[in-house]
Amino acid sequence: MKKALVTGAAGFIGSHVVSQLLEKNVEVRAFIKPKENTANIKGLDIEIMEGDVLNKNKVDEAIKGVDTIFHLAAIYAIWMEDWKWIYEVNLMGSRNILWAAFNADHIDRVVYTSSIAAIGTTPGKKLSNEDTPFNQYDLGSHYVLSKYLSQQEALGFAKNGLDLVVVNPAFPFGVNDIAPTPTGKMIIDILSGINRTSFKGGINIVDVQDVAKGHILAAEKGKTGEKYILGNQNVTIAELMKMVYRADGRESSFIPKVPTSFLKGGTFALSLWSDYISKKPPLSTPVEVEYAANHLFVDNAKAKKELGLKFRPVEDSLKESIVWFKKNKLV
Repeated sequence: MKKALVTGAAGFIGSHVVSQLLEKNVEVRAFIKPKENTANIKGLDIEIMEGDVLNKNKVDEAIKGVDTIFHLAAIYAIWMEDWKWIYEVNLMGSRNILWAAFNADHIDRVVYTSSIAAIGTTPGKKLSNEDTPFNQYDLGSHYVLSKYLSQQEALGFAKNGLDLVVVNPAFPFGVNDIAPTPTGKMIIDILSGINRTSFKGGINIVDVQDVAKGHILAAEKGKTGEKYILGNQNVTIAELMKMVYRADGRESSFIPKVPTSFLKGGTFALSLWSDYISKKPPLSTPVEVEYAANHLFVDNAKAKKELGLKFRPVEDSLKESIVWFKKNKLV
């Protein structure tokens, strides 16, 4: 790997991928949206190219002279005023990158960033893995569905000759969560006192630096056409809230075991407020509550065995997240 294109390079995970590539002396071309906030990659010795993944000509220009593509550009949102764009970017934008790579003769490998959202859920606390069939068609989450559909397109390109590996990040925490992402917003809302309720369910949390490392290991060691879950520790919602309070050095203060039916009713009202009045993302939505109530627990054995991925303690990443959010006045 001599020169890599990183789409979504100024984003949360993308900026860490860029930094770790530079540490390996890999040249980087960062593909970013016009007028995008570039604070995460400011001062780095990289080539910056502005463009839109929906612009085929710009995508063709972006892949010239690189041998590896890390495609991270995507919309990660629980609420949007117009859901059209999550499909345009996550599906059509990805398709443009994939076709450009497929038609080129100088691309050695594509690392395609999917999500654990594109992997099926299992009953109770049983762990999902890369082979768990997707079963969230009726959930009603545009993000989940767009990630699954785009992942399947990427795997289709791999079956037809493109050297492509898929990575499925879990819920990452750490510095540079500039948006912030819905994942980071969970921490902000807990610390700010906006969210004081836990409910049945859980997620898998992971340090964003480990997610970035997993991307690079996938480029180096991943098997063509395979998926790799990049997740670390499975925690219930209540456990996560306790960990956040502990990382901030304070006593836990939340209402445990609130019925999901109650929360779905409350978040329905919040969603209506967002739809018709505030035009800003709500604290959560009924769909997100229902999804997290599944216990989104995953098995990371494949990434550890085949990629050699090792993980930092999630407590460290939570502490670093909190320090970064406070420094940037988000808490």
